[in-house]
Amino acid sequence: MTCPDCGFKKTETMATDSCQYFYKCTNCEAVLKPQKGDCCVFCSYGTVKCPPIQQNTSCC
Repeated sequence: MTCPDCGFKKTETMATDSCQYFYKCTNCEAVLKPQKGDCCVFCSYGTVKCPPIQQNTSCC
């Protein structure tokens, strides 16, 4: 995850069976939400899309 507010990067583990809609940056404590058109914070701020999107299935 890369925080768009402070640029802090942290490795996080994605759930394979659900989406994560909110994420709190451990550096600046900003609460991140998915950008318009994305289903979860991993799709918006991660280095890879969430597992359902990677598998070309419906996300959440």
